[in-house]
Amino acid sequence: MSGTLIIRPVRPDDHPSWRPLWDGYNAFYGRSGPTALPEAVTAQTWARFFDAYEPVHALVAEQDGRLVGLAHYLFHRTTTRLEPNCYLNDLFTDPDVRGAGVGRALIEGVFAAAGEAGVAGIYWLTHETNATAMRLYDKVAMRSGFVRYTKVD
Repeated sequence: MSGTLIIRPVRPDDHPSWRPLWDGYNAFYGRSGPTALPEAVTAQTWARFFDAYEPVHALVAEQDGRLVGLAHYLFHRTTTRLEPNCYLNDLFTDPDVRGAGVGRALIEGVFAAAGEAGVAGIYWLTHETNATAMRLYDKVAMRSGFVRYTKVD
């Protein structure tokens, strides 16, 4: 990385730069081509970041005027604590800057945003084959031991 890395909330004019990162994130998880998310899902996801009634938020990593990463997170209630939890839903960095601290900076940005909102519990999931990401995650948090089950209709 050459220039200063800035972690900041996404802005409406970021869409053209955010979209390739979003598409890259989805492709990483097998959602591209015939298995791509419907365009309506992407459009609604983008709109949620700017809707004050939505608990969904986005941070981007900017370097030298270029977006190089994204983090999407949301706040939600839980039955095990009074304050809400924070779920780090999506994290992606441009492959050209991997290993340079962008992912960690985005995670720390989510930690800071959660702290400002009075939220202490932060969690996220990754695929069991995502060893590269897990090396970072093991440095910034502890594994919970839970197994995720999914039913999709």
